[in-house]
Amino acid sequence: MAPRRQGVVDPEVAAKIKLLGLDVDGVMTDAGVYIGMVGDRPAELKRFDIQDGVGIRLLQDAGIEIVIVSGRMSRATTLRAEELGVSDVVQDDQARKLPAFEKTMARHDVTWEEAAFMGDDLPDLPVLTRVGLPVGVRNAVPEVREVVHYVTEARGGHGAVREFAEVLLKARGEWERTVEEYLRLRGETAMVGHVR
Repeated sequence: MAPRRQGVVDPEVAAKIKLLGLDVDGVMTDAGVYIGMVGDRPAELKRFDIQDGVGIRLLQDAGIEIVIVSGRMSRATTLRAEELGVSDVVQDDQARKLPAFEKTMARHDVTWEEAAFMGDDLPDLPVLTRVGLPVGVRNAVPEVREVVHYVTEARGGHGAVREFAEVLLKARGEWERTVEEYLRLRGETAMVGHVR
C-alpha cells in the first residue's frame, strides 16, 4: 500500500481505481436533512451540489463505476442517483456499509486495491480502512482524517466530489481528454490548454 500522504494522490494508486464509493450525508450533501410535511405526507429534502454531479459524470465517462452507499433510507438519495445515472445505490438504515460495498465490488469484479471511497464519519471507517484509495472531505471527523490518503479542500455537499474527481483524473493523466469528451458529447468544444 502506498504511504499515507494526505493531499496527494499517488498516480500509481490512481491508475488502479475502477470503482468509487460515495457516502451521501456529509459527502454528497452538507449533512443537513430537512424533514417536514407536504400536505399530510412526510417529506425529506437534501441539498446536493450540482458541481458534484459534473464530477460524477466525468468519472463515469472515464470508465470508473460509481456506487452510492448510505446509512439512511432516503427517497431524495434515490432520486439524485437516478438523475446521475448511478444504478448502484445501497441504503441501509443500520449503516452496515462494509458487506454492501463488498457485494457491489464482487458484482463488478473489483478488488479492494481497485476501489476508492469518500466518507466523513464513523460508519465509513470499515470501508475506508480497506480500499486502495480512502478519501475524506474537509468536514470529516478526526478518525476518518487519520486513515485517508486525501482530504478535500471543499466540505461535503459543496463540491468535494467534483474536487476529488478532478484530482483523481489528473493523477491518472486523463483530465484533459475526459473534459474534452464531456464537452464534445454536449455539442461544445474547449481548447485543451484552457482546461485546468
